[in-house]
Amino acid sequence: MPPPGLLRLGGALRAAGIDVELDDLAHRLAAGEIPEGDELADGAARWLARGGAPGILGLSVMGATLPIALAILEILRPLMPRTLFVLGGPGVHGTDKRVLARFPQVDAIVRGEGEISAVELCRAVAAGAPLESVHGLTLRQGKEVLRTPDRRMIQDLGTLPEYAWDLLPPIERYKEITGETDGLVPIDSGRGCVYDCSFCSIGRSWSRRSRTLPAPRLLGEVAALRNMPGARRAYLCHDIFGAHRAHAMEFCQGMVAQGIDVPWEARARADHLDAELLEWMGKAGCDRVLLGIESASANVRRAHQKGMADDIDMLDAVDRCVRAGVTPILSLILGLPGEGDAELEESLSFCADAALRGGVNLSLHIVNPQPGCELGDRLGAESLPLDGVPPDMALGAGNTAAERSLIDAHPDLFSTWALLPDNRSRIGELLFLKEEFAETLMRYPRSFAALRLARPDLGALGLARALRADGRTFETFARECIPDGHADLLDVLLAWESALVRVAAAGPRKPRPGMWRLGAILIETGHDLGSMSAGLAAARVQQARNQEAREEPTTPPVPEPSTPATFAVAAAPTTPGRLAQVRTLKLGAGAAQLVRTVDRAKSTEQQTHIIKALSQPKLEIATRNLVSSGILISPADPVPAHITNP
Repeated sequence: MPPPGLLRLGGALRAAGIDVELDDLAHRLAAGEIPEGDELADGAARWLARGGAPGILGLSVMGATLPIALAILEILRPLMPRTLFVLGGPGVHGTDKRVLARFPQVDAIVRGEGEISAVELCRAVAAGAPLESVHGLTLRQGKEVLRTPDRRMIQDLGTLPEYAWDLLPPIERYKEITGETDGLVPIDSGRGCVYDCSFCSIGRSWSRRSRTLPAPRLLGEVAALRNMPGARRAYLCHDIFGAHRAHAMEFCQGMVAQGIDVPWEARARADHLDAELLEWMGKAGCDRVLLGIESASANVRRAHQKGMADDIDMLDAVDRCVRAGVTPILSLILGLPGEGDAELEESLSFCADAALRGGVNLSLHIVNPQPGCELGDRLGAESLPLDGVPPDMALGAGNTAAERSLIDAHPDLFSTWALLPDNRSRIGELLFLKEEFAETLMRYPRSFAALRLARPDLGALGLARALRADGRTFETFARECIPDGHADLLDVLLAWESALVRVAAAGPRKPRPGMWRLGAILIETGHDLGSMSAGLAAARVQQARNQEAREEPTTPPVPEPSTPATFAVAAAPTTPGRLAQVRTLKLGAGAAQLVRTVDRAKSTEQQTHIIKALSQPKLEIATRNLVSSGILISPADPVPAHITNP
């Protein structure tokens, strides 16, 4: 995605009458305009130098891109001896003095927000004035490093400049290169965070202050996406949407009142989103929200300054999202100091129970002690990279020889690539939980719940360890792990969830000329799938209560088979791969027979018969419902309007 902060910075410089160009090197790399691999730094430097030497060249960096930025500037230094080289962005928070002391290719660092500092810096350079007059800079003076006074943060974000969209390629070009079809566009909706979580530097980098873009301005920026080719949805970048509740409500109600039909997603905390706010978020077009859970253990959250009440009901927060039609993305960090097996069991148990709640996404991470946060300050020096364990905060970065050389030589600056000191077997287990086990819970939440009910002696962590030791697929493991008497139930659940995964992976099926098609997978079972799913969730609640009361492990009941029924697993008309968008519908006897007939109609003669039959008025309602639900796919060529346009 294009960088919204730099788009604002470009707008500020241009509004001040300063000649400015903006280049997104990540976009250039993805487009193949600069080389990959060990030639990356040299290729990027030569790309930036192609138009001559500017008066000032600034690189905005995150922790993951600081090494490549330093490598690029080292190559550019002899090519642009008179250019002032400046760094900015969150990647130099807390490390600005060390960076300037060690890397002579950097002349200055802009701390904090750059809209005012960058303008003043440009004017000072143009006038030949001393840079010490510009607040918010870290400079080199001879062999010493000087920090000018901190710049006060912008109080009213309504004064921010407009985005300079024309300085970057159009959004549709970004989407073409990445292959993304959802058209997600970042919006600079707010800045800062008032919390000081031990594993995060955001609060400290913004002086633990949080400000929001005024709701009317935010509404206008989201509405503008309707006229931007390739833009389909908005990503509100502020990390704590809902912390300013009145602002969040004003935005949501404004979206509804103004009829702004742009879907959007946000990042938030579970304790900021009450039922009323979530209901308005759903009405306003929010369909995904990332919730920073970090750990289901109150002890771990407290030890790492999460600032969240110990007794918060995380599952209730998930339920509120699901009721509002907002898919929760649950972000947890594994391996935080103080997390033992009991605390890890709490987190995995929460993830497994949440996965039963309507297609949640699980996003598990292994902590990287970034510079500028409490864990980085305390443990960064003794933390080291571990081969085979990719750093979550630097995926895809740090792989070239130039970057690796810098990371190895300056581990205190680049702990973004490091893992907290721990034994290798423990980290290997966390990596399995993060990658394979999280995927298992999202794909097979009901089957896993059945295993937990049948094997209360193991718990979520015990089952995860058994699955890892088994080394085979979850389906094979589950069938061998389940006790006698539960196999039939497990078979139904595995068939259902496998169908959900297959349909999600394929996405909506495309129509074919002159042919009615089945757009779903049919499941014939004696279980009512809806009742069974609800029964599993209720049984898990009862099992958890028994465990809290320290009662003997028991296997709570789940619904027994009843009358055989037909269910259709169908994909909603959305992006392929979204498991949360796949639906399961129970078919009546007549609808089931109609769907089976269509599925068996393979020849031209059979298809002709189907087309004639479905054109009859008496089948209009049934056909309309089956088409609108995605169970039947009508032909691509014209057929009766009451069928193709339900």
